[in-house]
Amino acid sequence: MPTEKFNMKNKSYIGLSFIVLIFGIIFIPKIVNRIQSNTVVQGDRIDAVSNHKNAETDLLILGKAPDFALTDQNGTKVTNETYQGKVYVVEFFFSTCPSICPIMNRNMAEIQNKFFGNPNFGIASITINPEYDTVEVLKEHAAQIGVKSSNWHLMTGDKEYIYNISNKGFNIYTGENGKAAGGFEHSGLFALIDKEGNIRCRKDAHGNPIMYYDGLEKAGVKAIIEDIKKLLNE
Repeated sequence: MPTEKFNMKNKSYIGLSFIVLIFGIIFIPKIVNRIQSNTVVQGDRIDAVSNHKNAETDLLILGKAPDFALTDQNGTKVTNETYQGKVYVVEFFFSTCPSICPIMNRNMAEIQNKFFGNPNFGIASITINPEYDTVEVLKEHAAQIGVKSSNWHLMTGDKEYIYNISNKGFNIYTGENGKAAGGFEHSGLFALIDKEGNIRCRKDAHGNPIMYYDGLEKAGVKAIIEDIKKLLNE
């Protein structure tokens, strides 16, 4: 009986030694290689997290935003180059709008406040009634709607020029209509521009590009805030 136990122990030691030997043959060279290449702390899961953090955003690029040169509420010339290196949001509005603009103003102010103090974020608000919305009018309007950021520019200029920017450059409809509230028609859409001047957007639930963000609904404001954060981190 003692001899039998002794033999069992010997077999266990031999089996354990064999496992240790196999481990040494397979894994020791890999560990040495990781130490030499300074990747000893990496593993499949860590690598996956690292790759995820460094991956580009899933936002689509719709093309370049159009060039523009306008005058803001401080009488300063502002162009698309002013926003170079910044993520920014573009909207079309007019100060006497009695319908959707107050909602857009409130939501844009919320977006401003989310990123207030970040020098890499800006807002471009372009009037579609430049004949009334002079520099002086826009300065007063800026105070009324709570503009605090030096990177939020309310801009005016030539009407035809502005309509070309909106209708042809961004494909965001604006127009005059005597039957519409306030005499003008426009959408409540916000355009999102990245640091390189590209128009960006997310996909909808069906995988289609949304093109622009709804500036009238909380869901649209929430979505653009989320995507601004992504672009700021690119």
